[in-house]
Amino acid sequence: MYYKFSGFTQKLTGSAPATAYNPQGLRSGMPAESPTMIFATPTKLASEAGAVAEYMGANRVPDLQKLFQVMQNGIPVHLKRGYPDRLLYRTTMALTIGGVAYCLVALYIAAQPNRK
Repeated sequence: MYYKFSGFTQKLTGSAPATAYNPQGLRSGMPAESPTMIFATPTKLASEAGAVAEYMGANRVPDLQKLFQVMQNGIPVHLKRGYPDRLLYRTTMALTIGGVAYCLVALYIAAQPNRK
């Protein structure tokens, strides 16, 4: 026996094989049409784009690799770019220490017996 979901009774009901295999909202025999083009610009193939895509901009990775591989003045690698790196490092450390303290306080409170 075949079943399908009834939208009226909100239950499974018996049905014929044709309606069980073609649920509501799905139409069989309809050809799949490609959607209309949304963007006005045509797409480019990867071989047509060239070595560097236009939208990516300049590749800064080699410059940053040179910057971080040089050891000067004894500055740690994670602080080489100056003030923004120091701010990010100190914020991360403060949040880490605060999170550890919060976990320890929560464990202390959870370890206390219930007061009735």
